[in-house]
Amino acid sequence: MESTPKSLRLQIGIFGRTNVGKSSFLNMIANQDVAVTSHIPGTTTDVVEKAMELLPIGPVTFLDTAGIDDFTELSEKRIAKTNKIIERSDIAFLIIEPNSWNMYEEKIFSELKNKKIPTIIIINKIDEIKVEQSFFVRVKEFNKKVIPISTIDSDNREKYIQHVKQAILDILPANFTNQPPLLSDVIEKEDLIVLIAPIDSQAPKGRLILPQVQTIREILDSNAAAVVVQDTEYPAILSRFKSKVDLVICDSQVVHKMVAGTPEDIKCTTFSIVFSRFKGDLIEEVRAARVLDKVGVNDKILIAEACSHHPNDDDIGRVKIPRLIRKFLGFDVKIDVYAGRDYPEKLSEYKLIIHCGGCMITRNEKLSRINRALQAAVPITNYGIIISYMQAVLERVLSPFPEALKAYYEG
Repeated sequence: MESTPKSLRLQIGIFGRTNVGKSSFLNMIANQDVAVTSHIPGTTTDVVEKAMELLPIGPVTFLDTAGIDDFTELSEKRIAKTNKIIERSDIAFLIIEPNSWNMYEEKIFSELKNKKIPTIIIINKIDEIKVEQSFFVRVKEFNKKVIPISTIDSDNREKYIQHVKQAILDILPANFTNQPPLLSDVIEKEDLIVLIAPIDSQAPKGRLILPQVQTIREILDSNAAAVVVQDTEYPAILSRFKSKVDLVICDSQVVHKMVAGTPEDIKCTTFSIVFSRFKGDLIEEVRAARVLDKVGVNDKILIAEACSHHPNDDDIGRVKIPRLIRKFLGFDVKIDVYAGRDYPEKLSEYKLIIHCGGCMITRNEKLSRINRALQAAVPITNYGIIISYMQAVLERVLSPFPEALKAYYEG
């Protein structure tokens, strides 16, 4: 549980005004001083992340945010970061004080509601102020899950935590309890799956990347067999199998080479396409690929990379895909690259968004980014899909997924 990747943990945002006890609430749940607490407003200057195992829920990450009414010198930047945490959150805690609900609570609650993020309201400091029944009823009208607590009442700590855990279980998002499959629904017991994992300058030293590891695990969980090879050895290894391989999955950067060397009667796809099913919306991202044909010389394209890393000379998002796009279009075009948690507020200025597979962010955050693009009427696709489209092999690598193939034909 301690080594579970952040992107696979339940992300729990903690929101509220300054000095309502957000950090104290986190410390109570963790049973340790994770966040610095003080009566001085604005003590939490940045998002505090605490990864832990919260049984029986499993691995979670708590995200303690700055106060939404912070008027200090850095308040604007802190509040902007707090707003970004909303998009990361699978569920949210809104911490309030007894008998106090004003424009700040109303604003953050409206944001959470608009994003359809399940929310639990925590009325803190009940040791200091008695909660009026009329106030409690009014808050329950806003939100069904309301828990009165005192974060400094150590005698009742376990009782409060049990109430919190039960509330989380009651509102746990379906996409957390029933994660979409990577490919377990398209393979069968004893199937033979070949995975092509190039070891190049971008491959992490001594290990495989997360999408490859997760794919291998799901193959094993499906009682099928996984054979992992480099692209340079793929043709020789493929020829050694006496029976037909059931599926081939490759890194998008060698998709053209893989398709050329794979018999037509063998289904094949890419890790990026598989992850689009798991983290995103494969149908929507496939439809968006054709928009590249309509990009004009004055249009702009956004490339969104969810993880932050030091780019090398042949970086896929900053170098390879822009180079392929300009070659495909036959002219230069403006391409903006945003990495990590940065994602432009104004998406409407782009003709097309090309997002990475999203292996380092939660499904909730990836779907939120897709939804923001669609609200701005901007088509959004992903790395592997657009690379396969530009290499004229997208139809081939969608062969394991009939619904996506249908969306591709329909445009």
